[in-house]
Amino acid sequence: MAEPGHSHHLSARVRGRTERRIPRLWRLLLWAGTAFQVTQGTGPELHACKESEYHYEYTACDSTGSRWRVAVPHTPGLCTSLPDPIKGTECSFSCNAGEFLDMKDQSCKPCAEGRYSLGTGIRFDEWDELPHGFASLSANMELDDSAAESTGNCTSSKWVPRGDYIASNTDECTATLMYAVNLKQSGTVNFEYYYPDSSIIFEFFVQNDQCQPNADDSRWMKTTEKGWEFHSVELNRGNNVLYWRTTAFSVWTKVPKPVLVRNIAITEKGSSSCNVRPACTDKDYFYTHTACDANGETQLMYKWAKPKICSEDLEGAVKLPASGVKTHCPPCNPGFFKTNNSTCQPCPYGSYSNGSDCTRCPAGTEPAVGFEYKWWNTLPTNMETTVLSGINFEYKGMTGWEVAGDHIYTAAGASDNDFMILTLVVPGFRPPQSVMADTENKEVARITFVFETLCSVNCELYFMVGVNSRTNTPVETWKGSKGKQSYTYIIEENTTTSFTWAFQRTTFHEASRKYTNDVAKIYSINVTNVMNGVASYCRPCALEASDVGSSCTSCPAGYYIDRDSGTCHSCPTNTILKAHQPYGVQACVPCGPGTKNNKIHSLCYNDCTFSRNTPTRTFNYNFSALANTVTLAGGPSFTSKGLKYFHHFTLSLCGNQGRKMSVCTDNVTDLRIPEGESGFSKSITAYVCQAVIIPPEVTGYKAGVSSQPVSLADRLIGVTTDMTLDGITSPAELFHLESLGIPDVIFFYRSNDVTQSCSSGRSTTIRVRCSPQKTVPGSLLLPGTCSDGTCDGCNFHFLWESAAACPLCSVADYHAIVSSCVAGIQKTTYVWREPKLCSGGISLPEQRVTICKTIDFWLKVGISAGTCTAILLTVLTCYFWKKNQKLEYKYSKLVMNATLKDCDLPAADSCAIMEGEDVEDDLIFTSKKSLFGKIKSFTSKRTPDGFDSVPLKTSSGGLDMDL
Repeated sequence: MAEPGHSHHLSARVRGRTERRIPRLWRLLLWAGTAFQVTQGTGPELHACKESEYHYEYTACDSTGSRWRVAVPHTPGLCTSLPDPIKGTECSFSCNAGEFLDMKDQSCKPCAEGRYSLGTGIRFDEWDELPHGFASLSANMELDDSAAESTGNCTSSKWVPRGDYIASNTDECTATLMYAVNLKQSGTVNFEYYYPDSSIIFEFFVQNDQCQPNADDSRWMKTTEKGWEFHSVELNRGNNVLYWRTTAFSVWTKVPKPVLVRNIAITEKGSSSCNVRPACTDKDYFYTHTACDANGETQLMYKWAKPKICSEDLEGAVKLPASGVKTHCPPCNPGFFKTNNSTCQPCPYGSYSNGSDCTRCPAGTEPAVGFEYKWWNTLPTNMETTVLSGINFEYKGMTGWEVAGDHIYTAAGASDNDFMILTLVVPGFRPPQSVMADTENKEVARITFVFETLCSVNCELYFMVGVNSRTNTPVETWKGSKGKQSYTYIIEENTTTSFTWAFQRTTFHEASRKYTNDVAKIYSINVTNVMNGVASYCRPCALEASDVGSSCTSCPAGYYIDRDSGTCHSCPTNTILKAHQPYGVQACVPCGPGTKNNKIHSLCYNDCTFSRNTPTRTFNYNFSALANTVTLAGGPSFTSKGLKYFHHFTLSLCGNQGRKMSVCTDNVTDLRIPEGESGFSKSITAYVCQAVIIPPEVTGYKAGVSSQPVSLADRLIGVTTDMTLDGITSPAELFHLESLGIPDVIFFYRSNDVTQSCSSGRSTTIRVRCSPQKTVPGSLLLPGTCSDGTCDGCNFHFLWESAAACPLCSVADYHAIVSSCVAGIQKTTYVWREPKLCSGGISLPEQRVTICKTIDFWLKVGISAGTCTAILLTVLTCYFWKKNQKLEYKYSKLVMNATLKDCDLPAADSCAIMEGEDVEDDLIFTSKKSLFGKIKSFTSKRTPDGFDSVPLKTSSGGLDMDL
């Protein structure tokens, strides 16, 4: 037997009402004392109590297992003459399912028609308010005394009753739901729970009256994958305290989904009340189309929404509308053909169709297999639909989406906060050979769908993807009304994949249907490269010659198909191939600046080298020392409740043949798995990724918690010194300015994740800056104004300072220093220019030693040579001066003789020089000249016939004559 609280015996209870179980004896004494006071007073005489003014309860069980049934007034002091206490049923007594305990005659009776019961026992299945005996507590996880102020912020973070279930908190506070029970013998506690979000840590455990936990039970609850899960724990005899405890890590803007608990039962079963059915309204039915009949016609029909809880017979109730007239069925979906009985069947492989007849693919082409659904007369065989109540409770046999010709839409659920679920399962994919060969950046397939939502309140449409039957992962969410639009998701794993659409009209619990007119519509769904799929068209293929002719074959990785010849050609250097459209050379897309293609032309990467040209020289870089993966943690951040967390980044800059080396993991699930059991961790691989780290002093674990990994860089766009590339900008003002005159080399990346807030996907830039003083690997910095690496949530920026980021050293980076000649030896030393702004590259040349002569030797040689030259010039000058004198004399004589002969002058007595005469006595110069002047006159007064003109004076003192 069980007693809630610490001393109260749990008896049968009515479903939906958890009675205030004051100790029975205390109630009896309270009632007796009040009656005594009234009878002894001077007030009016009390009337005898009517059956409507009191109810029956059992007293606590005694040591013999017996109890008493007593009558307790609803309001003490209003009436008297209650029925006398009588002996009650045995404490072990219970009713079967479908029956309830009639306390008047203490017997089990069946429920009336139209009502239901879950039998007898202890059960809490309605949560309009916190049942008596339960306690909801809250606390802050911060263990630091300085967090006392923030603890007050957690007072409102508790478990909240939501009608059919009780919901946990969704912030970073710790919320605990407690219930104490005393068992006369060992029993069982069981409950249902829904735990969809690993961002919340959920634990359930039991302690006895010595506060010792049960050793057999694992306290860490596992996340639910397919809706509500059932959990049961054995209880020992005596006092047991049950704990449901949750702690969330809501560091992102999106609030995690709460943990839900319902239908808590302890040992015994409890009785249940029966509810009256309401009148039916137009919110309780929906329309659909029948399958095509043999005549190729369909019909509009109306159906009651299940479960049908309304009654058509009550006053004001509506009736189900009559079915519509029959119309022609829409065509089959592409890739299918219509049979004689108007059903749609897939075309055989090697053929295609537009929804009518199948046609063989022409020679040189192959079918483009996939699934394209755009006509909705019946639900495709690989799709199913259901309804999940509350948040994720599955109603068996319910239909969440209904076909409507050219679209499929959400039907009416049991309540407005139900999830209307539509699931498409694909067994696998058949990608091109080139995609299968690419192990890094492949696109196996893609799914595209066209949808719209029409809402009057806060509706939400979720799109989720599941891999290998694992829990669905939300990919995108749309809130409120959305116009008709298209969405594409890229599939990167060749495995069994499920795609799920979940629509919720409102997040608030509504017991009735108010917003059934709020709907989501899907017009078309197209999945490419599906294994065993059908084709709506045929695409060109590469031809392979054989004995029976030519057949289609796959081109090698990195080869495109020539449409005219059907032959394969390799893509040019520094281009990558569009794997899903490999037709023509235009399918080869050029790589960005500073990058090159890998061997199979599937991605562009940087091999850790870079060149920058200037008018004076070329700067070469080698970032191989920066190729290893590095990590960076941002500064501590705090949520509104004071929970401390960090953003942790992992980066891989270049090299590795373009392989993504950065890995970020969600290990929250691993921490909750009992030791010895294996679990599944969610991890992502990228060039740059981010995770949220909650330190161990906050979580209470030995290690920190890593959660919510996000890819920030899946593709390298290019490497350049420009601040903008392909629409991505790296503002220089985000970091301290470069001061050495060497521009930063910037790596530009993009991610494949496209969200509503980041329509072009996330982007990342890494500025690599030359810093000679910082040894390898250097230091990573986040923007000073955006401590989380981003200022808008979409564009992330990093600065990497290192000596390895400097240009490679060349001959322009050093100069020679030549020493003086010492003892006949001269040394030439090579040193780096200061400041040294290079790294690696060439080394300094060795010191060079040469033989030389001292300055004294050369001085002596110079003086000797100068002296000899002076003497030689002097001798030559004297020689030419003497010779010039003789020539002047001879010419003057000849001229004088010739002149006398022409003028008939008397003949000279003698023309010869007589003995004793001096030839120089009669030589008269017209003017006194220096030695150099005479030489100049001698050289300048030569006549054209080769003779010199010499000024002479006649002996008679006549006029000077210039000859």
